[in-house]
Amino acid sequence: MLANPTAGRGRHRGLLPDVLERLATTGCPVAPLAARTPAEAHAACHRAVVGGAAAVVAVGGDGTVHLALQALAGTGVPLGIVPAGTGNDLAAAAGFTTDPAAALATVVDALRHGTTAPLDLARITAVDGTTRWFGAVLAAGFDAAVNERGNRMRWPRGPVRYDVAILVELARLRPRRYRITLDGVPEERDAVLVAVANGPSYGGGMRICPDADPADGRLDVAVVGPVGRATLVRVKPRIYAGTHVTHPAVTVRRAASVVVEAEGIVGYADGERTAALPLRVDCVPRALRVLTGSA
Repeated sequence: MLANPTAGRGRHRGLLPDVLERLATTGCPVAPLAARTPAEAHAACHRAVVGGAAAVVAVGGDGTVHLALQALAGTGVPLGIVPAGTGNDLAAAAGFTTDPAAALATVVDALRHGTTAPLDLARITAVDGTTRWFGAVLAAGFDAAVNERGNRMRWPRGPVRYDVAILVELARLRPRRYRITLDGVPEERDAVLVAVANGPSYGGGMRICPDADPADGRLDVAVVGPVGRATLVRVKPRIYAGTHVTHPAVTVRRAASVVVEAEGIVGYADGERTAALPLRVDCVPRALRVLTGSA
């Protein structure tokens, strides 16, 4: 079990004893993974997989699950998710819902009956050849710029700094020239927001690619064209319902392989900083197995 007690600003800290107790009822020996930093969590998951773990259960938010993916991708060792973060988009995409109690019941049932299901993952390759996996969405436009600015800010503290970052990036908003290659076919576009999706949502339920299916062997690519600040502010709330895709400035395409190129953008996958563009993203079908209920 990989747990992040600070996920969701600690509001689910009391969940961990119940998770341990319920997992113990499956008859499987349960080993909490000691990890104080993301690097330690990454290493602990790898050791667990190499050491013969029957499954890894992540208790936390998208960041915790994202770390687990790096160790589990392509291994056949299944993942269970008990969502306890702020966003939990990965849990929703993987079929665990965003309710911790319901997700825990699914995990326990799956461990008792040995039931798993395959899901696709997206693999990022940076210019230097390094790779990283993600399960939900790669942000490569306005939202990535907001994350990058917010992460650099030392004041104000807490989530409010991202609200400030949004205001700063809105003031600086300008279309960027992108070169987007879908299954080997390049095109150049001016855009303010680009997202490559394996699952439908990011940022805590924003359905940027509402029809993205993490089991169809394809990636969805959403592009918001050169709109002004007022239009972007009006369109963004519609992302939660997925209705933004009907706006004339928004296009969604589908491909198995995507290359995104632009200057001055660092990509964020599952909310985690990855690398500067250009980035190649490939859908890898059935790269992950997840614990799923027997019903």
